[in-house]
This record gives sequence, structure tokens and C-alpha cells, in this order.
Amino acid sequence: MSRMIAFARRNIRRTPFQALAALMVMFLTFLALQIFVILAAGSQSSLRYFESKPQIIIFFKEGTTSQDVSAIENALQQEKRVTKTKFVSKDMALQFYREKNKNDPMLLELVTASILPASLEISTQNPQDLSGVAEILKKEPVVSEVIVPEDVVQTLTSVTRIIRIVGGATVGFLMIFTTLVIVMIIGFKIRLKRNEIEIMRLLGASSSFIRTPFILEGLFYGLAGTALAWIVSYTLLWYFTPFLQGYLGEIQLLPVNPLFMLALLGSSLIVAFVIGGLGSISAVRRYLKI
Repeated sequence: MSRMIAFARRNIRRTPFQALAALMVMFLTFLALQIFVILAAGSQSSLRYFESKPQIIIFFKEGTTSQDVSAIENALQQEKRVTKTKFVSKDMALQFYREKNKNDPMLLELVTASILPASLEISTQNPQDLSGVAEILKKEPVVSEVIVPEDVVQTLTSVTRIIRIVGGATVGFLMIFTTLVIVMIIGFKIRLKRNEIEIMRLLGASSSFIRTPFILEGLFYGLAGTALAWIVSYTLLWYFTPFLQGYLGEIQLLPVNPLFMLALLGSSLIVAFVIGGLGSISAVRRYLKI
């Protein structure tokens, strides 16, 4: 095996431009794959975050009694579409307001608990249940306003679906293109070394001894390109983490769990092993007739 590896290294050194082309194609393919996986995982986590937040907020009219609030909560607990309710009193609303505007003293001086309405936060099984539950709550006489942030969840759901479809199609195309590039480059090298291969056959070299260096070369392109793509994607993610976290606000997606990135590396290496091996084996079977 050591001699086969030495032959594969020699093949790579003798044709550096073809090797660089194959390496770059692998790098770009798996960089796109890893970015797609990170985006898909992030959008899915964001969707779960918004779905776990209170999806309907109702504000009570001034003078609403605790018995009225309890009656609405009991009715909602009987509703199968509702998963959780949380009552926010005037004092709690003032506390939330002060926490949110703690850096603006002027706003804090103008607001007291008496002018803030009590509210009820309601979570449903899925976003499709929001409109039905909201229509029921709008009929309650003690309810002054019903807020349904339905568009946020629906938009995020659509974005997640688009990322999966477009990203999956793009990565699939790049994988097919990469496999064909490996086939062409390995096939080119086989044709370039046909005289050397003929001499090895005359000297009694086995078929596996001749084929294996080309297969190892294809595997090298796949694994090296993937490892380089992972390093670049992780570096970019680490570098832009402060900016992205400031943009995401309360959604705690960053920093990314190192175990997730290690799992991404492992799965990428497996896919690269398959693509590099498949491309090189296809080239050997097509162009190396021994």
C-alpha cells in the first residue's frame, strides 16, 4: 500500500494544474454544501424558536377582573389547539418594559403600571391554528386587542423551505459536476500515462497495483477539498459571529456548537469519500482497460 500511495503522490506532483483544478472544484462544492447545511440548521432552529414563543397576545380592557381572566384561561385549556397560556399583569408588563428600555431613562419616567394593559400570551400547536384561536378570542367582551404575529412564522417557514429546495438542488448539481470533473481528470491522467502503464503491465504489475494509485488520487481530492472547505466555513462563521448575533437578537444560534461542526465535518468527509471514490473508480473502469 505504501508504494501505491507513493505512486499517487507522484501522479499529483507531475500534473499540478489538473490536481489544483480537481481540488478547487471539490473545495467549492463542499463549501456550498456546508454553508447550505449551516443555513438550513439555523433557519430550522429559528423556526422552532418562534414557534415556541407566545404566538397570540391578547390585551384586556381596563377594569377586567381576575375572574374574567380565569374564565378565558380555563376555556383555552379545553381547546386542543392551545398548548400554553401565560398571564402578564400590569406590574409584570411594567417590569418587562423597564428591562427593554433600561438604556433610555426618558421613556422610563413616562410610563407607570397603571397605563399598561394586562395581557395573556397564548401558544398553539402549529402556526395554522393561530387564525382560528384568534377569531374566538376577538369575540370576548373583555378583550381590547388581539395580536397575531402569524406573518413572522409563515415567512420563516417559507424561507426555510426555499433554502432547502434551492440549496439542495444547487448542492446536488455541484456534486454531479464534481464527480464528472474527477472522472475527466483521472481519465486524462490515465491517457497521459498509457505508455508507463503498458511498461508496468509488461513487468508483471497486477491490475490492482495499477488501478489503486488513481483511485487514491480521487479520494485525496475529495478529502482534502472537503477539509479545506470546512476550515474556511468554520473560520468565516467564527469571524462573523459577533455581527450575526447582534442581528439575530434574542435568537441564540451562535456560537455554533462545536459538536455540530464536527458532525458536519464527519458527514462531509464521508460524502467526499464516496464522490472521490465513485469518480475515480468510474474513470478507471472506463479508461484503464487492463
